Amino acid sequence: MIPTVSDVFADDGLISRRLSQYESRPQQVEMANAVSRAIRDQSHLVVEAGTGVGKSFGYLVPCILQAAEQSADRSGKERLRIVISTHTISLQEQLISRDLPFLNAVLPVEFSAVLVKGRGNYISLRRLSTALERGRSLFNDEEASEYRKIEQWAQKTNDGSLSDLGFTPLPQVWDEVRSEQGNCLGKKCPTHADCLYYKARRRVWNADVLVVNHALFFADLALRRDGASVLPDYQVAVFDEAHTLEDVAANHLGASVSHGQFNYLFNKLYNDRGAARGLLVQHNLTEEQQMVARLRFLVDAMFDELDQVRETAAARNGRVRKPLPIKNRVSEETHELAHSIRDYASGLKSEDQKLDLNSAADRLDLLGWTLSSWLQQKIEDAVYWIEVTGGRQRRQVKLMSSPIDVASTLREELFSEIPTVILTSATLAVGQDDFSYFRKRIGLTKAEEVKLGSPFDFQSQMKLIIPDRMPDPGDKPAEYEKAVIQRIQQHVDDTSGGAFVLFTSYRMLQNCARALTPWFAERNRLLLCQGTGMQRGKLLEKFRSDGEAVLFGTETFWQGVDVPGDALQNVIITKLPFSVPDHPLLEARVERIREQGGNPFMEYQVPEAAIKLRQGFGRLIRTASDTGQVVILDPRIRTKPYGRIFLASLPDCRREVSTLE
Repeated sequence: MIPTVSDVFADDGLISRRLSQYESRPQQVEMANAVSRAIRDQSHLVVEAGTGVGKSFGYLVPCILQAAEQSADRSGKERLRIVISTHTISLQEQLISRDLPFLNAVLPVEFSAVLVKGRGNYISLRRLSTALERGRSLFNDEEASEYRKIEQWAQKTNDGSLSDLGFTPLPQVWDEVRSEQGNCLGKKCPTHADCLYYKARRRVWNADVLVVNHALFFADLALRRDGASVLPDYQVAVFDEAHTLEDVAANHLGASVSHGQFNYLFNKLYNDRGAARGLLVQHNLTEEQQMVARLRFLVDAMFDELDQVRETAAARNGRVRKPLPIKNRVSEETHELAHSIRDYASGLKSEDQKLDLNSAADRLDLLGWTLSSWLQQKIEDAVYWIEVTGGRQRRQVKLMSSPIDVASTLREELFSEIPTVILTSATLAVGQDDFSYFRKRIGLTKAEEVKLGSPFDFQSQMKLIIPDRMPDPGDKPAEYEKAVIQRIQQHVDDTSGGAFVLFTSYRMLQNCARALTPWFAERNRLLLCQGTGMQRGKLLEKFRSDGEAVLFGTETFWQGVDVPGDALQNVIITKLPFSVPDHPLLEARVERIREQGGNPFMEYQVPEAAIKLRQGFGRLIRTASDTGQVVILDPRIRTKPYGRIFLASLPDCRREVSTLE
């Protein structure tokens, strides 16, 4: 007998028998029932589940029960396979390491769940053996040492993926030994029976629940256009952290090519620094070595020219609005080199050597086609731009493109193809219960909508403080920054530290940090700042362990950061998080709304900022015992008509207007 949702979540249900402190949450039960209905009815569902609802169990339990029910039903229905997609690694790890094993122990049904990784994460035993045989003809001493470590690991690993390796190998080392579609012998491979990638693939194809990240999901969606796939067919897709969906889809449904990608591949083929090394040296292909040398020159010249376009002819943000009249010898000669390599490879007897060379030729062709497509702007309804990073000595030029609107693609290739798509996050609605902004942006025309409040008592656990008489940041930016510095001092003292101060620009963060460093030093209080070279995880570790520290953060600290307990009692938001449409993709989205007769500020920028504000606000209360305050320093939340939308989007809590002391 397959249990019901109530059997699992009731106060005396299956979970409570394992967890002594468990209390049933009505919001979680409502979410689970809504997910069950959506799967049964083959419909789509949008669920906003506030902090503390326990949304992972809210979708995992009904998905598992529905899969078990369909498996038990002998009426000829196909097996129900479910894909769970997350944005962050931490949530992936929580699902695979904690939530799913717990449910496997608790639920009286059989199911299997696997974490799906891209093929390039797995070792190829055949390629490793080939690399070790080549030895000094291809690798320097540092690389050779890493290969020996990988060889020792490969003899004992059962997983075979990078996360199991124990150290991070050099990119060029892993590139030589990783599993690749174009460099695989399949069943003809002498190591096929022991192949760790195919073992993982069999687990994926036999599993009921597949856990992936959004990037892999959309990579698979793009491949399906060409009749290929990374994932097996599935009937239910669940997107957790769904508020990131539009941006992730845009990133992975676009295209990019960089100077560094060309140089990386050229080095693999022929590196003449010191003792000459590379695939072409191994096969004594001197003419092709000369072609690589010429291509290096052509690529350097082309990307220098594109850098000049970025400086002189492109918009300030690097956007390129029409095809560039640049003669493209690079693509032409890249294809010639690929053809020459394939021609030589066709005469070889060794399948290993053929595969290595043909794989390199495929990469050459792909780079050539991508470069040509970008220069001619072949992809319609896309925005094109040039990105430059690094200083003058190590300047990297990257050509980027992205679809302006992913809604039509997702409508046709996701929502019309998959029977049930569940989208959930703590922040999807704008105002009280308006999901229209989110659904329009991702092309979801019809879905059930469920908005679940948090089980936490925000009225007693926290208060919202909005300072009075602050200068307007748009009209008086210098005065506003000066006032923000004063307010940070006042409100950090409110809680004796234990504060996040969230900024919308790194420049303002630096200015405030410089001005306030002496003040923090006088009080002997730890100030941590994003952008000082310390990784986010390390910053959070120091923040938690200190207990009274203050952390200044920008973009990545507004969401996906969890600091329960007394270490965080105060979140100070310096400015409403409007995205300034200076990024080419944002600029193009704003232009598209305006072209269609809409108001981009109210239809796009305000709703987007309201959702992001809710993410920052949500850093404070993570458990039922957390307490503290959120301070919003931007006066526009009270003085502008659109401020009502921001306030209506926030949880119901005590509110206070404060004056400067």
